[in-house]
Formats: sequence, structure tokens, C-alpha cells
Amino acid sequence: MFSIPSLIEVVYIAAVSLFILGLKAMSVVRTARRGNALAALGMFLACLATLAHAGILNYRLILIGVAAGSLAGALPSYLVRMTAMPQLVAIFNGFGGLASTLVACSEFLRVGSGLRMLSLVTVIAGSIIGLITFTGSVIAFMKLQRLVIERPLVYPLQKTINFTLFLIVLVSSILFGRDPSAVNLFVVLIALSAVLGVLLVLPIGGADMPVIISFLNSLSGVAAAMTGFVVMNSVLIVAGSLVGAAGLILTNIMCRAMNRTLVQVVFGAFGAAEAPGKTGGEAYIGVKSTSAEEAAMILDAASSILVVPGYGLAVARAQHALAELARLLESRGVEVRYAIHPVAGRMPGHMNVLLAEADVPYDKLYEMDQINSDFAKTDVALVIGANDVCNPVARTERGSPIYGMPILNVDEARSVIVIKRTLSPGFAGIKNPLFEKENTVMLFEDAKRALENLFREVKSL
Repeated sequence: MFSIPSLIEVVYIAAVSLFILGLKAMSVVRTARRGNALAALGMFLACLATLAHAGILNYRLILIGVAAGSLAGALPSYLVRMTAMPQLVAIFNGFGGLASTLVACSEFLRVGSGLRMLSLVTVIAGSIIGLITFTGSVIAFMKLQRLVIERPLVYPLQKTINFTLFLIVLVSSILFGRDPSAVNLFVVLIALSAVLGVLLVLPIGGADMPVIISFLNSLSGVAAAMTGFVVMNSVLIVAGSLVGAAGLILTNIMCRAMNRTLVQVVFGAFGAAEAPGKTGGEAYIGVKSTSAEEAAMILDAASSILVVPGYGLAVARAQHALAELARLLESRGVEVRYAIHPVAGRMPGHMNVLLAEADVPYDKLYEMDQINSDFAKTDVALVIGANDVCNPVARTERGSPIYGMPILNVDEARSVIVIKRTLSPGFAGIKNPLFEKENTVMLFEDAKRALENLFREVKSL
């Protein structure tokens, strides 16, 4: 017969196995939903096993917390539009960090200066990382929601202030570790960590948001793992470590996609050089504007089309209009595929999520490395609200902020149609020579309205 503690450990092993299988499945678009379900099942089993611990004293309070947490998680997830998914992911990361901090603080208040050294170190680390994750995620949420300026907020001595604040946090941690009875020092440590999270994310612009959201997700996992050491819970340690490692790997992949390091993302203020509506100080020459009628004829005459979705597609909530246009073109024998840049949008996989909501088949979505060589063999590249991810300057101008960043080879297509409201730059704040090329025409319109007009014009041909 299994004892209760042994049975709990067996369930924990099953839960961890489901986490690993879920992560594996989530790495592929086609199986991502199944992966999410497996991971959720693993967490459900882990929660049930934890509640079977003999040390649980008040199930009523726990059930109230479970009900409140379930409502707070389910309601926004159900009501939030797919276009606002980056904000939801950002704030969920933040709440994960806050939860870790609260657990660490409560354990410190419960045991006090009697904590063992390992527990004390993890209380300090979990509190610091959790608070930085929480306040940083709140700022990321506010930027994405446009409650504060979305572009980088740069101020004098920014890096010096951040570095000094980090040193103060580090020194305070060491002093508190030597004297755990100094509760006031712990309060100061918590407060400074919260401020540091705000100051680290304020200078980060919208173009770097996919990277910073992924990084904050990694930090929330690290904070959870630290909390696992605090309460000596093996499944929390493993789950937090998996989230931390997966988030860090994804962050590294996205940094490579932008040819930037994480340090450059955090301290580089990408896109701070120009204000919205500018073209990097250079005027456009020879830009050709088109109408929905002319663009529809180009699309209808094509045998192959590569769609390049960007943030403008999300802002206009135009994914359903795009899917309808694609289905109409496919019914006329046109091959329509989608080229996805790793940092298009405002969170990892943003474009995949939007297109999946519009029932675009997974096998038509191609990552940049898979599809880039096909642009030269494509009749039409249809760019919708994307800018920096298809800017040829990344290949040619060494002084450009995006030089060396891998881009989609849109300019190699036989014809290019760009749907954009204006000639304003992307978050890099620079001009895009693609718009001036001989094979490019611009359809100046809101993405949703433009795609709806294209649908009507193609249907009438």
C-alpha cells in the first residue's frame, strides 16, 4: 500500500511528465492546443496532490482563494479579444511574479529569522525576481494597452540610475542575509525591487515587446522555482525551472531573430531616435499609390501569394477579413501562404494566434527560415501592417538600428502590395526603401477596411 506522502510524489511525477509533454507539443503550431491542455491537466493534478498534504490547515480559505483565482483567470481569458492577447500574457506573467513574492514574504513572516540559509536565500531571490517581474509586467501591459507611451521612454542618466539601483538591491540583499532580523531592510529591498522593475521596462519600445514579454515569462518561472525551495515543494521547483528555461530559450530565439542581445533589448531603447509619424529624416521618392480595384486585379492574376502579417493587422482586427479574402482567392486557384517573422506583433507567436482565430490552416503558416527562399518565386507579396521585419535596410546600411536583423525577403517577390495607413515608420523609426521600389504599390487604408474592399473587388472580377 502506498502511503499518502508517497502517493503525492507519484502524482507530482505524473504532473511533471505532463508539463514536459505539454511544452514539447506547444513548440509546434498544429499541436499547441493539445500541449496547453496537457500542461493544464498536469497543473490540476499538482494542485490536487498539494491539497492532500497533511499540513494544510484551512481548506475553506484555500477554496475561497481557488474560486477567486479561477474567476480572475477565466473571465479575462474568455472576454479578451485575440488582438489584446499580448496584454493578457503580460499581466498574467506579472501575477505569477507577485504570487511568488507573496508566498516568499509570508514564509518569512511565519518563520522569521529562524529560516535556514537556503530558505533565506530563496526568500530574498524569489521576492526580488517576483517583484521585478510584477512591476515590469504591469508597465508592459500599460504600454501595450497604450495607457502610457508605447515608444521607449528615455531619460538622462537612465543606465546609471538603473545600475546604481541594482547595486543597492544587491548590497541590501547581502546585508539582510547576514541579519534576517532587520525587517525594515527587507521592506526597503522589496520596494526597490518594485521600482527597478518599472525602470527596466519603461525604456523598452513596442518593437522589443515580444522579447521582453518572453523574458518576463522566464523570470516568473525563476521566481516560482525559488518559491518552491522556500516551501520545499518539488513540483513547484520543477515547473518553475521548466518555465524559466523555456522562456529563456524563446527569448534567445527572438533576440537572434532581431540580431540583438538581451542586454541591447533591455538597455538599447530600440526606436527611441524618432518620434511617431517621422520617416527618419528622409523623404520618400517615387512611392506609387494604388486603389483597391487595381490591387484586386493584381491579386486575381497571381498564381501564388505570400501574405506578410504585422502589428497593423492586429490593431485593425483584420484577421477574419484576411482569411475571407484568402479563401476567395484559393477558390480561384491561387496559392495563398503566410510568412511569419518571429517578432511580428507584440508577443511570441502573436500572428499565429491571430490567424488561428480566423481558422487559417496551420499548414499554410511558415516561419521565416522556411519561406524566405520562396519570395523570389512568388507572384505577389501582400504586406499587411508590417514594416521593420521587411525593411531591406537591415541588409545594407551598417549604421541602421536594424542592420543585421534577419528580415523577410519581401522585396524579391515579382510584385509587392503594402497595406498601410501612412508612410510612418515602424518602431525602429527609420525609412523603408521597400515602399519606393519599382515592383511595390501602396494601398493606404486601415487594414480591415482595405481587405474588405479587396474582397468585394476580387469577387466582382
